[in-house]
Amino acid sequence: MKRGILFSSFFLLFSASSAFNITKLLEKQSDFSNFNNLLSETKLADEINRRSTITILAVDNGAAGGLSGKSSDLTKKILSVHVVLDYYDTDKLKKIFKSNKSATLTTLFQSTGEARKEQGFITVSVKDNQVSFGSAAKGNNGDNHVSLVKSVISQPYNISVLQVGSIIDVPDIENSGSAPAHSPKSAKAPSPSKSKKGGNDGAPSPSDDDESSSDKASAPSKKNHDKDSASAPTPSSPAPSAASRTCGIVAVGAGVLIMVLASLLAA
Repeated sequence: MKRGILFSSFFLLFSASSAFNITKLLEKQSDFSNFNNLLSETKLADEINRRSTITILAVDNGAAGGLSGKSSDLTKKILSVHVVLDYYDTDKLKKIFKSNKSATLTTLFQSTGEARKEQGFITVSVKDNQVSFGSAAKGNNGDNHVSLVKSVISQPYNISVLQVGSIIDVPDIENSGSAPAHSPKSAKAPSPSKSKKGGNDGAPSPSDDDESSSDKASAPSKKNHDKDSASAPTPSSPAPSAASRTCGIVAVGAGVLIMVLASLLAA
């Protein structure tokens, strides 16, 4: 009994720390080997594996040929549009279409900051019981939508892989990217003020009183300088990454689990 509890606890802990690996999942699907290779070559697979909930709109080997000849950067942009930042399987899509004929989904491309306007979103719609996906960007029409073929992989509610008929076309995606930074305008130097009427052209010489007051002014003490230096604000530390937060959660969970197991064994 205790051994069973131990095994189940460690299995749950391992499952929580590594939800899925898209590369290994698609290795079992020979029809998607080209698509899988592109995910690895563009390093998009690593970004997918860091997510806990995701949907992949995959294409078979024949349809993946539509990306041949494109640069690695452009291929990554196009493929990231096929990665939806939520879990959708065929059952969930059916539930959506009970109340709506279409919906807008957010893709991984939107999170990169390179998408312009609606390039980082896709629409999913149903017509005559046929589900289709297309870019939400302006310039796209109904003819550019791709049809849902079938569900390939489903692990609720972590990852879903849906096959679509062809690559989703995103208008002007090759020109997407961050807008160039503009250099700040230089400030105009203030014009010298005109001297008052009847005044002397030259600057007035300091009086004896001015000299004596200047002698009285002392230089700032080292103590004050040190105090000011010590109180100078320092840059704030960078926020912890998602990976470090995940590791911290897993570590805390492991500690709690070990305490529970120790109490069970002692009983």
